[in-house]
Formats: sequence, C-alpha cells, structure tokens
Amino acid sequence: MQVSIDVSLYPLNEKFIPLINEFINDLKKYNNIEIRTNSISTQLFGEFDDLMNILKIEIEKTFKKEINSVLNLKIVNGDSRKYD
Repeated sequence: MQVSIDVSLYPLNEKFIPLINEFINDLKKYNNIEIRTNSISTQLFGEFDDLMNILKIEIEKTFKKEINSVLNLKIVNGDSRKYD
C-alpha cells in the first residue's frame, strides 16, 4: 500500500540544524523511497511497510543522539504527490 508521510523534526537544542540535516541525509540513503524537502518538513513517499521500517531505524538513531527532540508525523493513505 502506497503512503505519503510528512516528517518534522524539532531537536530542542541550540545546534538543531546539523541533527536535522543528518536525519534527512540518512533517509536519502534508501533507494526504495522518494524524499522531498522544504523549509518546514520532509515528505516521504513509498510502500507503507518500507517507510515504517525505515522510520523505526532512523528515528531511534536520532533519539539516541538527541534525547530532547520532538518528531511529528502525518501519514496519508495514498500518494499525495498527485495533488501537486
């Protein structure tokens, strides 16, 4: 099942940009998903199981590096790219 996920990471730290960039760059290493970024969030597109497995790995890595962080996810059942 195709889904679209909107991810916003908010490290509660003065040096938040490097952690956000690292999170996005780690997501870009996966060939089976599409990633789009803007100034507010990162959008992920792909199969539900693939995205959930990837996010589990990458969120855990991020939370271990930066204990004080907030991560918001919005999951759309379907491919929201068709509404661009």
